[in-house]
Amino acid sequence: MFKRCLFVSLLIGGCAAIASAQDAKAAIGSVSKSLGADTLKTVQYSATGFDFALGQNPNASAPWPKFIEKSYTRAIDFEAKASRVDRVRTQGENPPRGGGQQPIVGEQPQTNVVSADAPWVQQLEIWMMPHGFVRAAAARNATLDKAPAGAKQTVISFVGDNKAPVKAFIDEHNLIARVETMIDHPVLGDMSFEAIYSDYKDVGGGVQFPMHIVQRQGGHPIFDLRLTDVQANAAVNIQPAQGRGGAGGGGGGAGAPAAQSEKLGDGVYLITGGYAAIAVDFKDHIAIIESGQSEARGLAVIAEAKRIIPGKPVKYVVNTHSHIDHSSGLRAVVSEGATILTHQLNKAYLEKTLSLPHTLNPDKAQQNGKKPIVEAVGEKRVLTDGTHVIELYHLQNFGHHDGMLIAYLPKEKVLLEADGYNPQPTSATPPNPASPYTLSLVDNIRRLKLDVQRIVPVHYPADNRVVTMAELTKWVGRPSTE
Repeated sequence: MFKRCLFVSLLIGGCAAIASAQDAKAAIGSVSKSLGADTLKTVQYSATGFDFALGQNPNASAPWPKFIEKSYTRAIDFEAKASRVDRVRTQGENPPRGGGQQPIVGEQPQTNVVSADAPWVQQLEIWMMPHGFVRAAAARNATLDKAPAGAKQTVISFVGDNKAPVKAFIDEHNLIARVETMIDHPVLGDMSFEAIYSDYKDVGGGVQFPMHIVQRQGGHPIFDLRLTDVQANAAVNIQPAQGRGGAGGGGGGAGAPAAQSEKLGDGVYLITGGYAAIAVDFKDHIAIIESGQSEARGLAVIAEAKRIIPGKPVKYVVNTHSHIDHSSGLRAVVSEGATILTHQLNKAYLEKTLSLPHTLNPDKAQQNGKKPIVEAVGEKRVLTDGTHVIELYHLQNFGHHDGMLIAYLPKEKVLLEADGYNPQPTSATPPNPASPYTLSLVDNIRRLKLDVQRIVPVHYPADNRVVTMAELTKWVGRPSTE
């Protein structure tokens, strides 16, 4: 009897799955027809608008900082599974607030190319477009999903390469109004990624194309584009640009170079090979200042600190500020069980974000179930064992981030700072006017009366030179003493 019931249940379930797949196929066909997707092989469109630097906000409650898209052109070849963006961005926050390479002086050209063998998160730039979605849905055995409560929408869903569902929400005109999915992020974990489409227009040949595109990641917009021209089935040239490119807020992936160390003084070590860090040998533990731009970098920094200071646990790791590229190594700190020291404005934010699930790409903290331990720092905190001293100070009136800490080692006369001064090649011409972030750093050093001989920028110079206070003051056009 049990076997017969089980057989009937499996049969019913199988029939339901087949029916769902058939319904989805019909829905995809209907949407594709409304969009004119069947005849759209390539598209090129131009736009103006804004982009926003993910995780580079000046504080946890602010949106991602805004930049102006002075020009934006994108070409997509759906059959070749390739895309190319050429854009020119300019400063959008005046005065500058937050990160993302602010302040931009003049125009910043960028080119980005996505090919068929690109990582899934980059391919989503193609498959989350309405015409790309219907192609991917047809090829990936999409099914119909439940619409949100009270919504009169059809929802079509397929599973992406990262095992997260990709869902399209179809409006009453049989057009795609929104596409959403989840992607892995080193800080925000299983992060929401959605694209919103509106103001559809017939751009020729029966192709309906949205003239307003908004992308959101982590709950805030990252693009808001108003299209000015769309060319359906245009001849497109999707080749990597030569000598152009560059992106906005810093970061780093798992392929970080090996950590290397240099002795700054007795029991004090500079760790390079990525975002710079300092390890200090206290009496019964290790303290590290900054953890790097990725989990891989964080693990490498911790491993190098333990190698050069053997037999002691890592007790403290100082986080200068909560920007994504400076907190992406903190999950490694969480897995280590060390305490994170950060300014009080960042405490609640880091406790929340470092506790988010990482199921799409489980990191060590996800695997071992560790939770973050975060302690707040006010205007000043001193770490000492009677021999070594680390002084942590809050930077005042610092537009890059409201909760920025610097670390000063008075015995060594070494200052570690992040994003106040990011050294350029020695042949570079200082900006005129000087960056307000750099001017603020100089003002704070003088306000605090710190005797600085060597500066360790977290964004360490590419030539690995020693950065001095004299270099900093020369860069901003101020005398070394005032």
